[in-house]
Amino acid sequence: MSNNKKLLIIGGTGYLGQHLLQSFSESQKSFDLSIAFTHHSSSPPNLLLQSLPHATPFQVDLQTGQGFDSISHTFGQPDVVVNCAAISIPRACETNPTLAMSVNIPSSLVKWLSSFTESNTLLIHLSTDQVYEGTKSFYKEDNETLPVNVYGKSKVEAEDYIIAKCSNFVILRSSIIFGPQTISPVAKSLPVQWMDSVLGKGQETDFFHDEFRCPVYVKDVVNIIRILTDKWISDGKKMGLLLNVGGPNRLSRVQMAETVAHVRGYNTSLIKPVSTSSIDRGVKSPSDISMDISKLIQTLDFRPMSFQDGVKLTIESMNP
Repeated sequence: MSNNKKLLIIGGTGYLGQHLLQSFSESQKSFDLSIAFTHHSSSPPNLLLQSLPHATPFQVDLQTGQGFDSISHTFGQPDVVVNCAAISIPRACETNPTLAMSVNIPSSLVKWLSSFTESNTLLIHLSTDQVYEGTKSFYKEDNETLPVNVYGKSKVEAEDYIIAKCSNFVILRSSIIFGPQTISPVAKSLPVQWMDSVLGKGQETDFFHDEFRCPVYVKDVVNIIRILTDKWISDGKKMGLLLNVGGPNRLSRVQMAETVAHVRGYNTSLIKPVSTSSIDRGVKSPSDISMDISKLIQTLDFRPMSFQDGVKLTIESMNP
């Protein structure tokens, strides 16, 4: 293997995508890393391009696969592809299941990768805790996947597709990813920042007390992806891994908000616990999809940080 390695991030302008680009661009490695990323809209944000001049953008339509050819010609075959692109808002998937399936199942990406004569690419694919039904606590990777909404179903089909078609992959079932804002701010509301803003204004706010997740700090997800990238580049052993990627804490929205309030010194009486059944979100949501992460810890020797520590770092990033 040559010393110059190539990394391609699918969905590089999204939340995790930008954090990955930033981290890989800043790092000094024993191997040279060329970085490219895909974006869906006509042009990637200027702020991102200015901050990361060495990362090459490519416009790609994941539904049709249009744009992959130009990556082959200009950038070449990547050593590692990280697929963070998805329609990840459950309500949007519910309204347009056909679109959700066509974007979330990475068939055009996988077909493109199989067009190279040698299968020298590791595909790291982001899945979700919403593949689980949500009727018990601490799901393990080999528990049955019984998603309750279209988003979860599209992600289960994506996993099945990758397992069937790829010989070298890692699927990361991620919980809610939280942390600092990106170089070019993303449109969607970030959980900790949102909680901080409503509580900071002294607004009484409803939070669910009966839905549980294991939120994971964004830089932990980035580090897991970096460990996998280094592993493949240094030992070249093909993988076929499926890992739960959550933080160590099983939390309801009420508990998440309480953590933000404690870190900030806000009044916790602003937090009003409500039941998920009291609000119609236009989509069914699993009630407890907390995950057992012992396989992640054993396989990669990596322990994600606690929610409270992640909140502290997120808040610090807001007040430089």
